[in-house]
Amino acid sequence: MTYFTDVTVRGYELDTQGHLNQAVYLQYAEHARWELLRAAGVPQEKMLAAGIGPVQLEVTVKYRRELRGGERVRVSCAFVRGTGKVFEIRQRVTKEDGTVAAEIGAVGGVLDLSARKLIADPLGRLASLADKPELLEVEEA
Repeated sequence: MTYFTDVTVRGYELDTQGHLNQAVYLQYAEHARWELLRAAGVPQEKMLAAGIGPVQLEVTVKYRRELRGGERVRVSCAFVRGTGKVFEIRQRVTKEDGTVAAEIGAVGGVLDLSARKLIADPLGRLASLADKPELLEVEEA
């Protein structure tokens, strides 16, 4: 399932060329991931109480179009089942007119906070904590 959250580009996020600073795309992606987990009923405090936490292991950003201050964008987030202890995250930052501003691909996992090791079936573990596990339904690769 693909989840969406909307963000407005703020003036302090712009670089000297007047467009969104490249690092802020990663912040928007992170915000969408946390919003998805929160909407599913797995906020940070619930994960911490369960002794786990999400980790990002790899990220790739393809910048397609610039974003300027005041523009509203939709940031998508979809989990894709991986193998073993990792999964893929697919995200897009899309302008109101449908133009894709960036595509973000990531590899994530879930860390056992005591053992400091990745756990098996990370998406299954998150779903087991969720109030709305259907929001965490994964897309197949």
